[in-house]
Amino acid sequence: MDFKGKSAAFFTLGCKLNFSETSTIARHFEAVGFDRVDFKDQADVYVINSCSVTSESDKKSRNIIRQAIRRNPDALVVVTGCYAQLQEEVIRKIEGVDYILGTNAKFRMTDFMDGLEKREEPFVLLQSQNKNRDFFHAASWGDRTRSFLKVQDGCDYFCTYCTIPFARGRSRNDTIVNTVKKAKETVDAGIKEIILTGVNIGDFGKSTKESFIGLLKELDEVEGLERIRISSVEPNLLTDEVIDFVAGSKRIAPHFHIPLQAGSNDVLKLMKRKYEREVFAGRIEKIRSVSPDAFIGVDMIAGTNGETEDFFLDGYYFIKSLDISQIHAFPYSERPGTKALEIKPLVAVDERKRRTRQLISLSEKKLRAFYERNAGKTATVLFENESDQDRLTGFTENYIRVETNYNPELVNNVAQVKLSEINNLGNFEVEFL
Repeated sequence: MDFKGKSAAFFTLGCKLNFSETSTIARHFEAVGFDRVDFKDQADVYVINSCSVTSESDKKSRNIIRQAIRRNPDALVVVTGCYAQLQEEVIRKIEGVDYILGTNAKFRMTDFMDGLEKREEPFVLLQSQNKNRDFFHAASWGDRTRSFLKVQDGCDYFCTYCTIPFARGRSRNDTIVNTVKKAKETVDAGIKEIILTGVNIGDFGKSTKESFIGLLKELDEVEGLERIRISSVEPNLLTDEVIDFVAGSKRIAPHFHIPLQAGSNDVLKLMKRKYEREVFAGRIEKIRSVSPDAFIGVDMIAGTNGETEDFFLDGYYFIKSLDISQIHAFPYSERPGTKALEIKPLVAVDERKRRTRQLISLSEKKLRAFYERNAGKTATVLFENESDQDRLTGFTENYIRVETNYNPELVNNVAQVKLSEINNLGNFEVEFL
């Protein structure tokens, strides 16, 4: 069907993977005739790519759905993403929702639209995640400086606190050849930096009998690509071979993000994580031995069921002792259907928030120390295409945020700089070399 002259607006909640998928969905809408408009504008179709990683994510998803309905009660409202896959019955009760589409159906949205008339009852199409073996490519092209490139989907780990395997299914990916082809397409679109995204990207190759290191080696040869970042790799999948290759690669940035989740072995066991903290500590030691200036970000969850005060403090002092750059800390959130609900004792919500604040405070000190030890060093910066027409920002290869006076010639370009001093916003001012 031709939708020429009609408008569509998109809203993304959650992770980088969702952003890459929304961008791909939006390009498909444009290909069949839709004009893309801002979500704050009146549109004929509103698409909400939802998130369900926490109860707060659920709440935000519902609020955004209702915002779209209020903005234009006559518009089609499409809800997709993890919240749609997991909480379809809740979404059905929101009057004004027309389509509830699961993990795979999101890439065929316009196929289900006979027209743009409101529906009396929502059209629902979900997937049985145990049987989900299809992989759909996605890449964000809205920002011409960088692209979130989806290389993997799903997860086989079934940690006790997490619903992602139920929402996205089993681990799967396309071949290295096809993934590299998609990377080349982003370069052709003028993008200088690719961020590899997925649910568990270190698991790449499981469904094609290939490997993550094999993918990295091929992507490192893509001409025209300035920089590649690896979004998040589980400690047990971040091998010495991967770390050594990144240290000597042409394009892969010395930037690691590792989901530890808890610094106590007792809590890791309750979470059913696939490693002990000694493995994580070994990964940090290995990275620092070959890439001393690498940025190392860490995910941690505070106050999960079973985390006593002693367990928390044990984990806190463990992570404090390590040479990392930043902690992304989140309070534990109960997820329906997860095994964590059976674990005792429960941690009060206020206590979860207190522990989270303690980790965030530690993170701020870690990040400041990481920045300070880089003062005076030279670096390569890729400058963003967003600015306030007064200041321009960008990131070094090891993920240090810098600022300089706006210069249109720097936008989406790489420059050699010296990191001179940290300003009152916590970013580095630079001198050009």
